[in-house]
Amino acid sequence: MKLDAKIPAGPLAEKWEKHLFESKLVSPANRRKFGVIVVGSGLGGGSAAATLGEMGYKVSCFCFQDSPRRAHSIAAQGGINGAKNYKNDGDSIRRLFYDTIKGGDFRAREANVYRLAQTSKSIIDQCVAQGVPFAREYGGLLDNRSFGGAQVSRTFYARGQTGQQLLLGAYSALERQIGLGHVTMHPRTEMLDLIVIDGKARGIVVRDLVSGQTTTHFAEAVILATGGYGNVFYLSTNAKGCNVTATHRAYKRGAGFANPCYTQIHPTCIPVHGEHQSKLTLMSESLRNDGRVWVPKKKGDDRSPDQIPDEERDYFLERKYPSFGNLAPRDIASRAAKEACDAGLGVGPGGLGVYLDFRDAIQREGEDVVRERYGNLFEMYERITAENPYKVPMRIYPAVHYTMGGLWVDYNLMSNISGLFVLGEANFSDHGANRLGASALMQGLADGYFVIPSTLADYFANNKFAKVDASHPEAVKVEQEVNDLTKKLLAINGTRTVDSIHKELGKLMWDNCGMTRSRQSLTEALKKIPEIRNQFWTNVKVTGTGESLNQQLEKAGRVADFIEHAELMCLDALEREESCGGHFRVEYEEEGEAKRDDVNFAHVAVWEYKGFTKKPLRHKEELVFENVKLSTRSYK
Repeated sequence: MKLDAKIPAGPLAEKWEKHLFESKLVSPANRRKFGVIVVGSGLGGGSAAATLGEMGYKVSCFCFQDSPRRAHSIAAQGGINGAKNYKNDGDSIRRLFYDTIKGGDFRAREANVYRLAQTSKSIIDQCVAQGVPFAREYGGLLDNRSFGGAQVSRTFYARGQTGQQLLLGAYSALERQIGLGHVTMHPRTEMLDLIVIDGKARGIVVRDLVSGQTTTHFAEAVILATGGYGNVFYLSTNAKGCNVTATHRAYKRGAGFANPCYTQIHPTCIPVHGEHQSKLTLMSESLRNDGRVWVPKKKGDDRSPDQIPDEERDYFLERKYPSFGNLAPRDIASRAAKEACDAGLGVGPGGLGVYLDFRDAIQREGEDVVRERYGNLFEMYERITAENPYKVPMRIYPAVHYTMGGLWVDYNLMSNISGLFVLGEANFSDHGANRLGASALMQGLADGYFVIPSTLADYFANNKFAKVDASHPEAVKVEQEVNDLTKKLLAINGTRTVDSIHKELGKLMWDNCGMTRSRQSLTEALKKIPEIRNQFWTNVKVTGTGESLNQQLEKAGRVADFIEHAELMCLDALEREESCGGHFRVEYEEEGEAKRDDVNFAHVAVWEYKGFTKKPLRHKEELVFENVKLSTRSYK
């Protein structure tokens, strides 16, 4: 496997502009000769499909939802970063770049992150032009708020529904291109495999989730924008449909999977409330602008929170990280909350919760001001918990949220398979070992609106493409393998439900490869995952048939991939003998903080699939830091 990051030469601030100029173009008249498959219709896929359609390419966009509007990007709440410095508080492209590199614990590429910071300013302009209703100050200027890991206000927002509003902007652009005939939309269609011909990604195999029909589709390039794999843990803040199938099956066709152990735990989620819960609900990080996180100082203090005076409260984030306080980065805030609960200071059922208290903000600015900022979030919390957060503090606890690992890509967002591009959360690229809040939406839109249109054109201009169709031997072979897998799943006819096996896998992963990991826990997980896999392939029961709507069959295919991917995650976590960002190995810590090993692990770990029964091969892309100094990541 060759890993050439293709990072342009020259000064950091000039790399992207230089690369744009040196990249070859495709003239408008020639673009209609090239077909592009886009899998996923969230912010990465939707913006890419809309932009490429606008440019004149023949685009086919696939999503398993009934509408692109239901892509999981819609669930993002708090905001999107942009280095506009509207608050005149010292922000800049350089500062956003540094905050992102530092937030990721120095495990991301400098060039990619700097480009992201540069592009962030254009993203805000693009979205405003599309009519995204960002919050505005009294005079009509765009408002900003703070997010974790930053000491400036650079986050643009639309109350607690920023993802929804941004997605509607991309969706409106996408629908326009569909109406013009430049984009063909395939909803309720799931990608089940990748077709690689002569070393190039040339098509996909999909299943129509309504009719059950399997078909092949072809183009000159394939773009995966299918999100992350947080649902490997069963309980997460992700929509239930989010899965790893597209990227994992591309990995099995030869695409390198980078840093699969990097998973993000979000500190502000509504705690688990029952055995039969199927997902967790995120409460936006933006709430930590005004909410103060605390626990009682005494174990077993079950008084009502309003009966506990300030001197008997531990505002532990403010105590431990005075410079950033409640806006410490997600990985640090999550571990601090877990530490408090593990010490017996947690609140609520089972002691698995900490308070997020708005008392002081309401007293300082008034309930109406707080309601204006966070009204829909407070309403959502009250609907789920039957508690009024204006009167009593919210109870929160960390939960699986985002994944920084993904398919390896170079500077052009192309994987090691020619013609296979990967955008947004599906790639490993910009966040290192921990993503700062409000940067996911930024990366998805940067990739789709501004990066892929240029890098894809350069790929087309530099390559020749033979005509391929469904009769090609490789296409016939891959489609047959997909159909054989469907028959195999339906033939098992065991006694266990897909969900019961998924839940068992998720608990194992949370306990052994979750907020903290150790050699012992990871070794135990790697011993038990093959047992779960064996149980799945010998005893799962998938009802119905493959020739119709069958949601149990959909789930079964996704869980089969989760089981394999869980093993890869644990292998990666075991091999990375350091702590960094969201990857916290208990053997490598200093005063409770992550202890990196920059001598041996300042690299991207890229895994190559070698077969179902063989251990994958680990490759390295060394990370070179020329513009930032590797230092201990401190928010104190």
